Amino acid sequence: MIAVPKRRALWLAPFLSGAVLPGVASSNTNTDELAPLVVSATRNKSVEGETPQKVTVITREQIEQQLAITNDPGQVLSNLIPSYSPSRQKLSNAGETFRGRSALFLIDGVPQTNPLRDSARDSYTIDLSMVERIEVIHGASAEHGLGATGGIINFVTKRAESGSFNQSAGVQLTSDDDFESDGLGYKANYQASGQSGQWDYLAGGTFQERGVFYGGDDERIGVAYPGEIQNSTSYDVMAKLGYWIDDNQNVEFSVNRFDLEGNGDYVPVSGDRDAGIPTTAEKGDPDGDPGYNEVTTASLSYAHGDWLGNQVDAKLYSQTFRARFATTPYFPYDDGNGNTLYDQTRNESDKLGGKFTLVRDGLFNDRLKLTTGVDVLQDETRQELVHTGRTYVPESTFRNYAAFLQGDLAITNDLTLHGGARYEYAELNVDTYQTIDRSNVTQDNVTVDGGNPDFDETLFNVGLVYNLTDWAQVYGNYSEGFGMPDVGRVLRGISDPGQDVDTLLTLQPIVTDNREIGTRFNWDRYELEISYYESDSDYGERLTEVNGVWVGNREKTEIQGVEVSGAMQVNDAHRVTLSYAHSEGESDTDGDGDVDTELTGINIAPDTFRLGWSSTWTERLTTRFQAFHYLDRNVDNDELDFDGYTLVDAAVGYRLPKGRISLGIENLTDEDYVTYYSQAARVSDDYYFKGRGRTVTLGYAVNF
Repeated sequence: MIAVPKRRALWLAPFLSGAVLPGVASSNTNTDELAPLVVSATRNKSVEGETPQKVTVITREQIEQQLAITNDPGQVLSNLIPSYSPSRQKLSNAGETFRGRSALFLIDGVPQTNPLRDSARDSYTIDLSMVERIEVIHGASAEHGLGATGGIINFVTKRAESGSFNQSAGVQLTSDDDFESDGLGYKANYQASGQSGQWDYLAGGTFQERGVFYGGDDERIGVAYPGEIQNSTSYDVMAKLGYWIDDNQNVEFSVNRFDLEGNGDYVPVSGDRDAGIPTTAEKGDPDGDPGYNEVTTASLSYAHGDWLGNQVDAKLYSQTFRARFATTPYFPYDDGNGNTLYDQTRNESDKLGGKFTLVRDGLFNDRLKLTTGVDVLQDETRQELVHTGRTYVPESTFRNYAAFLQGDLAITNDLTLHGGARYEYAELNVDTYQTIDRSNVTQDNVTVDGGNPDFDETLFNVGLVYNLTDWAQVYGNYSEGFGMPDVGRVLRGISDPGQDVDTLLTLQPIVTDNREIGTRFNWDRYELEISYYESDSDYGERLTEVNGVWVGNREKTEIQGVEVSGAMQVNDAHRVTLSYAHSEGESDTDGDGDVDTELTGINIAPDTFRLGWSSTWTERLTTRFQAFHYLDRNVDNDELDFDGYTLVDAAVGYRLPKGRISLGIENLTDEDYVTYYSQAARVSDDYYFKGRGRTVTLGYAVNF
């Protein structure tokens, strides 16, 4: 429970997801008594269920249900978010798209995505044990600026609990169903928090050791060159310190350090895709050093609940991102003794930024709310070859300045108009550099003249929400998203001489138009939301593989889809959820202005049914059952057709006199399958992986 002074509770309460304030019912009682939940990922402090686009809020209870089964963030997101691609079960989340495009990942509003050199690891920057809820905005959005062409996924971290000193701890043991010694893993976490006078604090840490993964055929799953979560070690340390200046003002400093590194005990055994033989792994000493993620996110926030009648939020932040990729056969060099060795790359990205928001409510006879603000961002990124010390992607500095105005007008008691505009100005600075010769990375290929291109764009959004009854609602929305192509991929791939950064058309921004209509029903024990969307970009980016290297093609792309989410509270003890997601898309590969080629699994997720059943059998005993059915998908390229599969998970929890024990089983039926990415996104013997077979997790958690 979070205890705050009464005056503070009046404006802070909506942000405390999962918190129980005095006089507010818990989540197990009538939802009419709950305070409305403000979605902090929306700059205008929108309330869940009242937005003109689909918004999903994943609660702490849902996160814990998933963590009892899997600790893979990509798997958790895929399990709970319609139109999110199936997890790759790797450190890389390349191919894990949201509505066919890129998601902007945030931690408490701080961007984790790296626009200049997409490492495809931005979902692995925090342990979900540190997260209170996950806010998901579906569809292109410019609310937080760069990157959200498919939507926004905001990890909201835990807050201090009431009382002077509260502790929680947990342990987990994970194994394949044959309990092989090299498949064993474990996790431990601890958190302490409290309040004292005007101060509140939270400190926590997790440590996890992962074994190797086994498929449904009881064979080791192959290790991926770029980086792995199997056979790895990770830790996460988070600290928060807050101070209430008075009942309306507080400041908070927050820092989170996440580190995951492979143990390097296995080497891949290449498969044969045409013969249906997957890549496996065997004991060995891989060349080079294991891949890793090292991410430090820090922020200093100030909030004022009543500054001259306005709500003010200000945040200064930094993010330091380091990602090393394992050795691949794509970076050969001579060691000077006639031996061919292979290098590996490391991404380095440093962000500094600020977000400033002012909200004025109660205007125009309490019918109008205005939100305005300014955002600034500086991102410095480079990619180097670790062993030869060569520069693979030159140091690039990206500066972004934005101002926005958003309005929410209650035209009538049942009809609300939402609209706004955001002006983006961005500049990119790159010094003159040399690309490398990929046949021998110690040699130069061509010289590229540096430059300082700049871009500006005004992005608009407008939406309507109409309450048909007190339990039925319809909405419509048009919004625009602003993104950059993978700048590093463009710069490192130049092979023709005489080019300069200022005139590279492939560096132009990606502007995505998103149109959506939908309806919501929330009647008694039943909930249903249906939405249809179209997402178009006149100058998008489609990845294709050329000689083992991903190349970005700037093409017109059009994506459409449908999402259906429903829930039924059968009785006070049983809740059933069901969702269906369908998407399809095409791109203009010949440049004639007409989209003509189906997008493959690197962009589009398969049609998916998701079923969940949560039960409270007694005060002590709870269960969770969930199933996911991925339908077959055929595209123009027969080599990337997808044979669907069905996965089933289950978990049981039992409350002890002290603490709680849980048993989770991932892939309960031990389905033997090849992952969606391996089938539908990439034609490669080395990346032809099976998915994880039956996996057992035993956990114990206690608060004290």
